[in-house]
Amino acid sequence: MPEKSASEEVGLAARHHLAQVNIGVLRAPLDAPEIGEFVAALVPINALADAAPGFIWRLQTEDGDATAIRAFDDDRVIVNMSVWTTLDALADYVFGTEHAAFLRRRREWFTKMREVSVALWWVPAGHLPTVDEAKQRLELLHRDGPSARAFTFREPFPPPASAERPLATS
Repeated sequence: MPEKSASEEVGLAARHHLAQVNIGVLRAPLDAPEIGEFVAALVPINALADAAPGFIWRLQTEDGDATAIRAFDDDRVIVNMSVWTTLDALADYVFGTEHAAFLRRRREWFTKMREVSVALWWVPAGHLPTVDEAKQRLELLHRDGPSARAFTFREPFPPPASAERPLATS
């Protein structure tokens, strides 16, 4: 199959956006002093994401973050989800802004997880993923490894050539 030209890649990316989910198991409750620096950084780091080039959406409650959302059986697990125009836009935010300093310190606030904790996938432009969809993508990545349906920064996949429907939620 011939490689796609740069203009074809831009066209595919315009029809698709990149969704991401990451989860973490807190070392202590959100109101514990040892998590205080992480909690204090939520507002500025989320504002940085909101203003970042390529940012489209992030999961949040009226409080402005997603820490109150309990998507897993363990109440210590918190979820972060967002949608970006491109993989490069997300990577620039994650690794090229002040967010990176907090990412490097994650072991201070979160336990090391044995299972997959980050998944990326393409969604049709305009689609906002659900928490159930994100959980399914984490499971796909855990079970099958990186694929076009769920992948990682280390093993990314390009936007699909045709419109992909979101996974059905049960």
